[in-house]
Amino acid sequence: RCGLAAGRCYSGGGAYPSVSLACPLPGVPKAVFAAAEGRERFETRVTVLENGLRVASQNKFGQFCTVGILVNSGSRHEAKYLSGISHFLEKLAFSSTAQFGSKDEILLTLEKHGGICDCQASRDTIMYAVSADARGLDTVVNLLADVALQPRLSDEEIEMTRTAIRFELEDLNMRPDPEPLLTEMIHAAAFRDNTVGLNRFCPVENTDKIDRDVLHSYLRSYYTPDRMVLAGVGIEHEQLVECARKYLLGVEPVWGTGQSRGVDRSVAQYTGGIVKVEKDMSDVSLGPTPIPELTHIMIGLESCSFLEDDFIPFAVLNMMMGGGGSFSAGGPGKGMFTRLYLNVLNRHHWMYNATSYHHSYEDTGLLCIHASADPKQVREMVEIITREFILMAGAVGEVELERAKTQLKSMLMMNLESRPVIFEDVGRQVLATNTRKLPHELCALIGQVKPTDIKRVVTKMLHKKPAVAALGDLTDLPSYEHIQAALSSKDGRLPRLYRLFR
Repeated sequence: RCGLAAGRCYSGGGAYPSVSLACPLPGVPKAVFAAAEGRERFETRVTVLENGLRVASQNKFGQFCTVGILVNSGSRHEAKYLSGISHFLEKLAFSSTAQFGSKDEILLTLEKHGGICDCQASRDTIMYAVSADARGLDTVVNLLADVALQPRLSDEEIEMTRTAIRFELEDLNMRPDPEPLLTEMIHAAAFRDNTVGLNRFCPVENTDKIDRDVLHSYLRSYYTPDRMVLAGVGIEHEQLVECARKYLLGVEPVWGTGQSRGVDRSVAQYTGGIVKVEKDMSDVSLGPTPIPELTHIMIGLESCSFLEDDFIPFAVLNMMMGGGGSFSAGGPGKGMFTRLYLNVLNRHHWMYNATSYHHSYEDTGLLCIHASADPKQVREMVEIITREFILMAGAVGEVELERAKTQLKSMLMMNLESRPVIFEDVGRQVLATNTRKLPHELCALIGQVKPTDIKRVVTKMLHKKPAVAALGDLTDLPSYEHIQAALSSKDGRLPRLYRLFR
């Protein structure tokens, strides 16, 4: 045994005693490393068809692709119609069509290509998306065209949708997490009775009023080719354009091309104000462990559109504020060094949540902070959150700013590792601007943000009236006038702000 072991040659032995580990071994072929292809492979390509439909694609390695149709249509466009139509269309998506007799038939067709489907309606966009094997692209585009332009909207399907929406509305008011409800309330307060302030969920009283005729009237106005984008990720652009010409060019939709009621082109009007909902939050636990009774407050101010240059400084500011729940685990990306953690959650143990959000649209935006605490400490909680808004206009540390910029870049790049996220990014950007800024361009813009940019956008924001949403036991909630007076402090001196709440 000793003789065999002694005869073996090991890498650390004497076979090449004089060759450094930093040099290639003699006689070994030179390694050929994989390299990224030209940048043109990763740019988003856009083609406009004769009917105005835009086809956008992003090539990405992989067997699967994500393809979908995005429509410039949402709850903000329902001023001339019954509120809740977009909510109905979201629930009715991927039901029976001219070619497919039922939802099950659609799902079976997708299953042959390993596909899944989804529809999401927001305030300004409705998105029909399918992820499937790239070899089934022809079938997928055919199905998407049929779902978007040829839905049957049978009486049975509409009645089932009414039931589903009523159940969802009940669930929305009963769930322990009030985030969706508060988001609706803050938008209603900020943009009262116009555009993005209109209700995203169908009101209960409208569920019986929305029928096929109402839906067809709305679709006739908004589901037109010039308001649509066919976006795809993981496929060749020419192949997607060919499928678009085959299934989306010259197709007459099921609602016909009759007289429409016209497209609502209203620009968002920021109003500010308060929306309050008194609600017993003492017993919202879904399990045996009780959840403490909390009052939820959201305070917001108008920011800017995602088309403006100030959008990037506002995104950095939102990341700098950060925050979360008092029980959030630490670790990378959790923002434990953000202002709402350091200044609020770390200093006031009785606060259960302090989180910053930034909502941005084509013509406006809203930066808001959501906070939760015991009803008896609502006054102090509002005071603390208002103070954080005032302090935004103060000095911005270089280390703090660089951390926020790095975290924003990191979050952007990590999200864009996902194919469906790339699809949504491509579709939304092309729908709004007819082009797409690539990630490296956005990172360059983020890197250029300076402390003066943060101070400038905050100063502009603080001149607006606040929007306030309050949910729960509101006995100790300060008046709207007090909150507005505190935020209008031009010099940001805290003693004046404190006196307003005493």
